[in-house]
Amino acid sequence: MIKKTFKKLKSKERRNLKRDGFSDNLMPLESLDLNKVRTIDDLVKGMKNTAFGGRSVGEAADVLEAMIKDKDCFAVGTFAGAMTVAKMGLLICEMIDRGMLQAIVSTGALMTHGMVEGSGMTHFKYDPRMDDEELFKFGYNRVYDTLELERNLDDLELIVFKVFSKLNLKKTYASYQILDKVGQYLKKIIGAKQAILKSAYEKKVPVYIPAFSDSEFALDIGVFNRRQKLKNKPPLKTSELLDLEHFTDLIRKQKKIGIFTIGGGVPRNWAQQVAPYLDLIDKRVGKGGKFIRYQYGVRICPEPAHWGGLSGCTYSEGVSWGKMVPLEEGGRFAEVLCDATIAWPIILKAVIERLDKRK
Repeated sequence: MIKKTFKKLKSKERRNLKRDGFSDNLMPLESLDLNKVRTIDDLVKGMKNTAFGGRSVGEAADVLEAMIKDKDCFAVGTFAGAMTVAKMGLLICEMIDRGMLQAIVSTGALMTHGMVEGSGMTHFKYDPRMDDEELFKFGYNRVYDTLELERNLDDLELIVFKVFSKLNLKKTYASYQILDKVGQYLKKIIGAKQAILKSAYEKKVPVYIPAFSDSEFALDIGVFNRRQKLKNKPPLKTSELLDLEHFTDLIRKQKKIGIFTIGGGVPRNWAQQVAPYLDLIDKRVGKGGKFIRYQYGVRICPEPAHWGGLSGCTYSEGVSWGKMVPLEEGGRFAEVLCDATIAWPIILKAVIERLDKRK
């Protein structure tokens, strides 16, 4: 509106034109007053009326809350980065247990380290006095400032092998089917108190790993199959296309869809591509497709757009691909360019306080 008005004015008139902000319905900012802050939600609401990263945190909480409250919205959570090694796994459990997410798309590594945590094993702080060669000798795998014990992964192999051995090896499995069985094992056999796959199993939330072969979990399948071969027994067969079609059919049934993203990478792209895929099916096949796009989106990731990768891609860019509903048509999106271990707990806790207060 302001741009159109300016085009009609001569240069001299433009210089003399002074607006007060309110006349153009601009939102006024407010100073963050910590004396008024009693809860995390108070803090986040105050941050929303500030600027820069603080404002984006406040706006993200509003969008996440709206997505959760919309009874017609099917929410997909996508997770990349070493979030479970970073001890953020219980945040995913919380979102599943509270019904905030109806499907999860993840990297294999994140779920592998989550199973380590859920099985009662421990991650450790990295001591910078130890060099990486020493870490290798002692069986410590470093993820930035955190250590995953090789022993943990060895013990995890024993757990997943028990799950694999009970599968029908005449079938071909999708990742979500195998992970559901692991979740069942964590609940019924190990008795895990809190674990991502246990929560997903209990709430019937499918967990997809689209790049299934890119993880310790898949390496365990590879070792399992080599041992099966030596015993002249059938291998465990998997197919990522089964995941794609299951997720596509699930999305096709929904009225609205929303997405909550930590990081980016394959999980984000795989989850978002379902919209153009359904559109292509509708146009090129004629049956089984649908025109549906994500109406809500919250992204927490430090990567900016100018690197050109999908992790930093804006939701506005996603509109051009037919993945997102434009703002003019009711789309609601928030993007927080921040380390997820900082912003995610604050945003989630604020929304939890709002929902609990509402109850």
